[in-house]
Amino acid sequence: MAANDHSVAPGERTLKRLRLALWIVVPALAVLAAALFFAFRPADRAGTPAVPVAETPAATWPAGAKRAPDIRLRDEHGAPLALATFRGRPVILTFIDPLCRDYCPTEAKHLNDVANAFPKEEKPAIVAVSVNVYGNAAAILAQDREKWRLVPQWHWAVGSAPTLARAWRDYHIQVVVSSKTIAGVPVHRIGHTEAAYVIDRNGFQRALFLWPYAAGGVVETLKGLRAPS
Repeated sequence: MAANDHSVAPGERTLKRLRLALWIVVPALAVLAAALFFAFRPADRAGTPAVPVAETPAATWPAGAKRAPDIRLRDEHGAPLALATFRGRPVILTFIDPLCRDYCPTEAKHLNDVANAFPKEEKPAIVAVSVNVYGNAAAILAQDREKWRLVPQWHWAVGSAPTLARAWRDYHIQVVVSSKTIAGVPVHRIGHTEAAYVIDRNGFQRALFLWPYAAGGVVETLKGLRAPS
């Protein structure tokens, strides 16, 4: 008996492969496009993004279809932090620059609003992976926690440059660093993909939101995870 299955016409097999490739590649391309936008992002005079706010995810996955890659970093106190630690509860995995003072604090506020939309026992964990290796000092993270009024469900995730780069790569996060010296002081500008993944309680990716997005859209996605698949 031949090993190959010829029950499906070659043209149909090619179409199925193309659909699968697009299902995998399109979300990654969307993330890359967002990274390029935020590296050179335009803004209006009020400092708000010159793009419409998204109410729905940029990409979604059915239950059990795409396992979320684990991350192994450290929290703001130096304790080990792994994504698998939060198994049994939904997680919002986002990527934040601790030294950012425009878009990242606004996104953090949106995620605070998401957490506050749920009762205590249903609040998602928020894991914020740093995209700035120059801003991971405990004092900086603590200052952000206080200034941004971060909810208790917020967990910073930091680490060495190689371990952070691995997490960025696993989630298609593009980070662009430009450095220059001003008055003898090195200054680093970080352009990065501002993305938030919704991960269900079983550890599977379910949705991807690209900034700017509405907190209500994330809330509705999380509520949808409670319904039978």
